[in-house]
Amino acid sequence: MQLLIVNPQSSGVTPERTAAVAEILGLEPVRTERPGHATELAAASDAESIVVFGGDGAFNEVLNGVRPGVTLGFIPGGGSSVLPRALGVSRDPQTAARQLRAGDARRISVGRVNGRRFGFAAAVGFPAEVVRRVDELGRANGRRAPDRAFALIVGRVLLARRGRLDAELEIDGEHAAFALVANGDPYTYLGWLPLHVAPEARFEGGLDLVAPRAVRARAVPRLATAAFLRRHAGGVLYRHDLDRLEIRSGNPQPLQVDGEDLGDVEVAVFESERDAVSVLVPR
Repeated sequence: MQLLIVNPQSSGVTPERTAAVAEILGLEPVRTERPGHATELAAASDAESIVVFGGDGAFNEVLNGVRPGVTLGFIPGGGSSVLPRALGVSRDPQTAARQLRAGDARRISVGRVNGRRFGFAAAVGFPAEVVRRVDELGRANGRRAPDRAFALIVGRVLLARRGRLDAELEIDGEHAAFALVANGDPYTYLGWLPLHVAPEARFEGGLDLVAPRAVRARAVPRLATAAFLRRHAGGVLYRHDLDRLEIRSGNPQPLQVDGEDLGDVEVAVFESERDAVSVLVPR
């Protein structure tokens, strides 16, 4: 038995695409109706496999509701859809559906922070603040602003802080301005371009940490270049293949997972769930 969960509010999901995906998979779509609904549907399902057509928020919800032993498939329907793209799935929904129908199962790890699972990435501090600011722009027809809005907000936040991001986090006795935690590579996409913030991160392994110790405006091009070219940058704390990581701050800091704002925290405890779920990938 299979289940097809569709988030009709995702930016790339339309009735026509939903019908096409459903026909290829031979499944009747079940549409989400509210935030958290995908988690409920996954938790209540006795299906052997669940395919999700939506964005990274919907994928994250299903990861947090799925029962052990259920195989998952992700069809890109959001603005970024980082998780399926990072797993090698086509960005075109119909092509992706065909790939998953004939695909193989791959075991991957997932991350967890303060009890919440994530599929590809999380962040504490500045990057999570950017996610929050983008959400504050509102959602036209229920849909989040496009990728270019993130670049615009990054510039605005840096300008408001006069180009300075000082150390506000403590990580195993070291200090950092903000923290990026990756469960795989790439960390995210800017349009079609992958950002390899943690180039050694692998979905079969543990978590990777990338944490600039401090950031000045003049360093932003250097950090961005390193992300595009799969390189490490100077002045950055790197940790690879971690099972557990604890990040503390004297002031509440924004926390995000898979592009979803989880509010402010003073302590973020990250853990890797190795070999956690099976996902469908192209052959």
